[in-house]
Amino acid sequence: MDVSEGSGLFELGVGLVVVGVVFVALAVIVLGGRRAKRGKTQVAGAVLVGPVPIVFGSDKKSLKSALQLSVALTALLIVLTLIYYFLLR
Repeated sequence: MDVSEGSGLFELGVGLVVVGVVFVALAVIVLGGRRAKRGKTQVAGAVLVGPVPIVFGSDKKSLKSALQLSVALTALLIVLTLIYYFLLR
């Protein structure tokens, strides 16, 4: 399938990326404008490389939350992949 065939999937993908960038920019502007309270900052994140989550964090509580979220997203990814493979092939 070529992009010039007009399937609309390419445009949809580009549109979703643009919407995501706008949401991130708005979140940075809104949350960056607030004054940070003095105290301890908790940070955590996760990177999904295929179905393998790589989790990092500054404390145990935020690390546990990021790990739970990444495992749930990985499970969802596997389930959706299996549904696609068995039902839509």
